[in-house]
Amino acid sequence: MEMLVNIVYYVVPFLILLGILVFVHEFGHFIVARKSGVSVSAFSLGFGKELWSITDKKGTVWKISAIPLGGYCQFLGDADESSSTAEVDLSKYTPEEQKHLFALQSPIKKLAISVAGPLFNYLFAFIIFFGLFFFIGSYDIPPVVSDVIENSPAQKAGIMKNDKVLEINGVKIENWSDIHKEISVTVSEATLKIERNNEIINVVIPLETMDYAYDDQEKPIKRRMIGIKGEAKQFREIKDNYKFIDSIKKAAIEIYDVTDMTLRGVGQMIIGERSSEDVGGIIRIAEMSGDISKSRSFWDFLSFMALLSINLGLINLFPIPLLDGGHVIIYLLEIVSRRELNKKFKDYLFRFGLGFILFLMVFATWNDIKHLITRWFE
Repeated sequence: MEMLVNIVYYVVPFLILLGILVFVHEFGHFIVARKSGVSVSAFSLGFGKELWSITDKKGTVWKISAIPLGGYCQFLGDADESSSTAEVDLSKYTPEEQKHLFALQSPIKKLAISVAGPLFNYLFAFIIFFGLFFFIGSYDIPPVVSDVIENSPAQKAGIMKNDKVLEINGVKIENWSDIHKEISVTVSEATLKIERNNEIINVVIPLETMDYAYDDQEKPIKRRMIGIKGEAKQFREIKDNYKFIDSIKKAAIEIYDVTDMTLRGVGQMIIGERSSEDVGGIIRIAEMSGDISKSRSFWDFLSFMALLSINLGLINLFPIPLLDGGHVIIYLLEIVSRRELNKKFKDYLFRFGLGFILFLMVFATWNDIKHLITRWFE
């Protein structure tokens, strides 16, 4: 019975979450390709063996495949799902079909199609945040300490209940989510500016790995933190919802903040300031989506979906061959040079990109497994 409950709370929400985000990303490629005159051979949720399919009037095969860990939008003439084909056998296609081959389109059209996937992820996140702010309310919580964890770095540094956090590491703090964001990208210690009884206090607090919460089996969930608490962060229905323009502004700010936090974290890993153990993958996403579905509201699940959509769009824009960002760099070079890059060179780039992505997937999965083992047995 317990296993069935875990499937409901962890597997089902994860598959729904991933399916929606993949669909949004690939639909971006699909719709811009269609508008650009490029024929789409297949649109798949998942990889591997086809479980279900239907073909539309324009010849696109819409299908669901057996391995639900991604998806693809395959264009006419592509030898595989990655759209990384450097050469196309034109003898297989009629002159009319050749007009709709992705490989024969101008670099500008290819660029637009490549960028569309990540942009749709950002647009989707914006729509979610806008809807939550406009129709539901807000999760802004004043940056005031409601409790200090006993024997935590914050308590040792003298932080007290009702202290208001004004700045962390020189960054202005406006609500409790800002505190979480700044602490999450802090490597070893945080410099806080505190307001207490109209007095300004500056204090340096080291981060420490502590028990943050407990899972459904009463096992501790650990996180690097300074040891202060605020109100529970969750979307709450309020009477004074944000107005239309304010909701647009709030959604844009939220997207900017998530993007900024992600880029800062990646940058810290690259220069060695942050541990690579923070790199997570599919298993970590499933764990987090399950935790939220079990203990938080539907609005929080939507918020988490928006956050992941931003990260999916951003990561795909990284200049790594095989990702959309790698394609973007290639097409920009071709636009500037006004000629196509050497086909063999592009093939080597895509092979390197494939190897690098596979390495990251294995590395992230290994981190996820270690994280689960720590959560289960400590």
